[in-house]
Amino acid sequence: MSDTPHTPLTFADFKLNKQLLNAVAEAGFTDPTPVQEQTIPLLLAGHDVLGIAQTGTGKTAAFGLPLLMKVKYAQGTYPRALVLAPTRELAIQLEKHLVQLATHTDLRIFAIYGGLGPKTQIETIAQGVDILIATPGRLLELYLKGDLMLKDLKTLVLDEADKMMDMGFMPQIRRILEVIPRKRQNVLFSATMPDKVTTLSEEFLEFPVRVEVTPPAQPAQTVTQVLYEVPNLLTKINLLDHLLRDEETFSRVMIFTRTKTHADNVASFLERKVAPGQVRAIHGNKGQNARLNSMDAFRAGEARFLVATDVAARGIDVPLVSHVINFDVPLNYDDYVHRIGRTGRAQHTGAALTFANEAEMHHIEQIEALIKQTIPLLPLPAEVKVMETPFEEQQNMNREMDERRRREDPTFQGAFHERKEWVKPGVTIDKRTGKAYVEGPNRSQKGRKVNPSKGKSSAPTVKAVKAAKARARGKRK
Repeated sequence: MSDTPHTPLTFADFKLNKQLLNAVAEAGFTDPTPVQEQTIPLLLAGHDVLGIAQTGTGKTAAFGLPLLMKVKYAQGTYPRALVLAPTRELAIQLEKHLVQLATHTDLRIFAIYGGLGPKTQIETIAQGVDILIATPGRLLELYLKGDLMLKDLKTLVLDEADKMMDMGFMPQIRRILEVIPRKRQNVLFSATMPDKVTTLSEEFLEFPVRVEVTPPAQPAQTVTQVLYEVPNLLTKINLLDHLLRDEETFSRVMIFTRTKTHADNVASFLERKVAPGQVRAIHGNKGQNARLNSMDAFRAGEARFLVATDVAARGIDVPLVSHVINFDVPLNYDDYVHRIGRTGRAQHTGAALTFANEAEMHHIEQIEALIKQTIPLLPLPAEVKVMETPFEEQQNMNREMDERRRREDPTFQGAFHERKEWVKPGVTIDKRTGKAYVEGPNRSQKGRKVNPSKGKSSAPTVKAVKAAKARARGKRK
């Protein structure tokens, strides 16, 4: 058995052509990453590949370089390679990276996605495309309208397959697999391997070689994780305000929220109180141009903070993000891994901070089980003012905890059910009326007269009718 140490590979060892090697050098790539070392030779040899790798490990170049090597030069009108991506942001980023690697070739690389009219995309496709990058919905839309031909496809790449499953793209992907040529090379990349992705890989990969550079659902080792237990939304805002005052430490920060409303509210607060002019927000209600401009400003360093829903958690490559803050804990536990993967990229270190209220602490337990490690819990800084939890917010947290317990135990009737025994006539205040609760029919007392009439005869219309009848009788007599 030889004791000779493993000699690191270079991109020249992959026997790439001169155009690609020059582009790699100009892009600043020096040594291949582990996923590139394992994947590039397999794809160049024609194998189907199932890759499990986190974002930030260099997987775009891992499948992109063999793809460019295989397609080689511009030819014909119809695309010969297809890369499917779950979001338009990722599709745009993939297009940018592949165009950069193909800068010394004449290859035509183009991305299609929703969020804007298809007219310009259709015109570009008609002029000829060699490598097409697409979101599943827009791809099927153009194909079914007859504006896109897929008969020449030789390679199919599914990037961020787990996110596609989370977003419900399985029916569209199956439809796409039905209409593209059966004889092709297939590549599937995913950061995690839930059951749906395993099923998908079994459906369309033929004897794939599995490349796994990190265990599934494991956060990058370059990311430090900490947790704060925070009682309510207002206290989360106070904690955020306290932390982000340290401009030197928190230099470029992504803040993730669960809802669009929280994203807008957090961005508005930071814009007013912390860093005017240095805050951007992206979520599903933002227009395509607004989302792209926000990402570009954050990437260029013009914005210090980017507040986002999970639309930005996957595949977005922004260099030197110092911190990721989970303002809300994600309900899809895999998204935790992808959120914190926005920092600590390309061998740099980063930090991830998570704020969790009482109801969200259960999800933290599940996330810790998924990533197989405990997230250290830190006490709230003494300078952070702890606010009282509003009644409605507490009710919402109680409901969330009740629903979770009900899923775990079907016989559980809920905290609200248990409290019914304390509702007592004459003691409990009825919130509908503001008066003491009275047993009886569940009817609102609103609008009831204080002194209702004893009969209908006192109504003005009834009196008028009776008077008219009396006058008529008097005339007849």
